Amino acid sequence: MKKSFVGWVLLVAGLALLAGVFAAEARTIKIGVIGPMQSIEGRHHWDGATMAAEEINAKGGVQVGKEKMKIELVKADSNEDKNPADAANAMERLMTKDKVDFVIGGFRTEAVLPMQDIAMDYKKIFIGCGAATDSICDRVGKDYNRYKYFFRGTPFKSSYLVRTCFAHVGLAAATIKNELKVPVKVAIVAEKLAWTEGMVKAAQGVIPKMGLELVGTWQPSALATDVTAELSAIQKSGANLIFTIFSGSIGITFARQAGELKIPALMVGINVESQKDGFWEATKGMGNYVMTMNTYARGVEVNELTKPFVDRYIKEFKQVPTYTADTYKAIVYDLVPSIEAVGSLDADKIVANLENREYKVPGGVVKYEKNAEGKPTHDLTWGPGYMTSLGVQWQDGKLVGVWPNKWKATPDAPEVTYKGIIPVKLPPWMKK
Repeated sequence: MKKSFVGWVLLVAGLALLAGVFAAEARTIKIGVIGPMQSIEGRHHWDGATMAAEEINAKGGVQVGKEKMKIELVKADSNEDKNPADAANAMERLMTKDKVDFVIGGFRTEAVLPMQDIAMDYKKIFIGCGAATDSICDRVGKDYNRYKYFFRGTPFKSSYLVRTCFAHVGLAAATIKNELKVPVKVAIVAEKLAWTEGMVKAAQGVIPKMGLELVGTWQPSALATDVTAELSAIQKSGANLIFTIFSGSIGITFARQAGELKIPALMVGINVESQKDGFWEATKGMGNYVMTMNTYARGVEVNELTKPFVDRYIKEFKQVPTYTADTYKAIVYDLVPSIEAVGSLDADKIVANLENREYKVPGGVVKYEKNAEGKPTHDLTWGPGYMTSLGVQWQDGKLVGVWPNKWKATPDAPEVTYKGIIPVKLPPWMKK
C-alpha cells in the first residue's frame, strides 16, 4: 500500500510538473510595436497597444482555431523622429531576435519605407500607424505579391489628408469672410520633409481655385527653434489664414511665437504637436485658437465606439489619444477579428480576410481601397460614412471639435456633423 501511495504521489507530481512545462511553453501571439518611443507619438503607439492587449487578454485571449492564445507585445524604439536610419535596425531585430508574428506602428515616411521592406522580406503583416505618404500603399497596388502584407491603419493617405485640410480651410475662410468682411489671404507653411511635398504642391494648386489669394509658401526645418523671420514675412504678406503642415516640434515653436507676436491670422491644417494635451502648456497658452486635423477629441463622437475608447484612454493615461494610439484599433478591430475568422496566424489567410472586410472602429468605418486597375492597395477609404478625421481647435485651454459641421464632401454627398462639434473661433486680435 505504501509503495502504491508513493507511486501515485510521484505520478501526480510528474503530471503537475508536465502541466507546468506545457503552460510555460504555451504559445502567444507576439506583436511588435515599433515607433519613436522617446517621443509622444511612440508612447501613444505603445499605450494604445498596451490597452488593446490588456483588454483582449482579460477576456481569455484570441481564439485561434481550437486554441486560446494571449497577446504578447514587444516594444521596439525606432528613434525615427531623430534618425530614420535607426528604424531599419529596430525592425530587423523584431524579425530575427524577437521573432514577432505581426508588427504595428511606424511614424516617419523616411523610416517606414525601409521598415516596410524588411517586414515584407519576412512576409509579416505590418499595419502602419503613423505615416501618411501615398507611395507607401501605392507599392501594394504596384507589386501586390511582395507588399500585400502591409496595411495602412492610420491616418488615411496624404492626398486625402489634403482634401480634409481643404475642407478645414473652407470652414476657416468662410468664418473670416462672414465675421470680418475681408478677402482671405493664405500663407502655406510646411516643414521640409518628404511627406509634405505632395501636400504643398496640391495646396499651391487648389487654394487659388477656392477663390482665396495665395501669398506665399515657407518651408522651415521640422526641428526649427526660431521662426520669427518666417512669421515676420507672413505678417507683411497680409495673410489672415495660415495653412500649416507640421509633424515635428516646429508645431510648438511656430504656434508659440505666432501667439506671442499676435499674428492676425487663423492657423489651420495639420499640426501634430497641437493634437496633444501638453500643447497648451508647451506654448504657455500662446497656441490658443490653433486649429488642426485630429482623430479624437473630448466630447466628440464619430460613432458609438468612440466615447468608450477615448474615455478609457483618458482614464488610464490622463490624456486624449493622438492618432498614433490607433495601435489599439489595429489590434482590437483589425488583427484579432481576422485571426479568429480564419482560425490561424497564417499571414496570407489573414490578408485575404482583412482586405475584404468592412467594419466599424472608434474613428469611423474601415474599408480598404483598390486602385484604378482594381488591385488592392490596403489604403483606407476616405469620406462620409468611412474615415474623415476631425477638425479640432484650442479654445481657452480646451481642445474642442469644430469639424465636420454640416459638411458635404460633394454636392450630392450626405451632410455630416458629429455629436459634440461646436463653432470655430477667430483670435480676437484678428478683429481689431
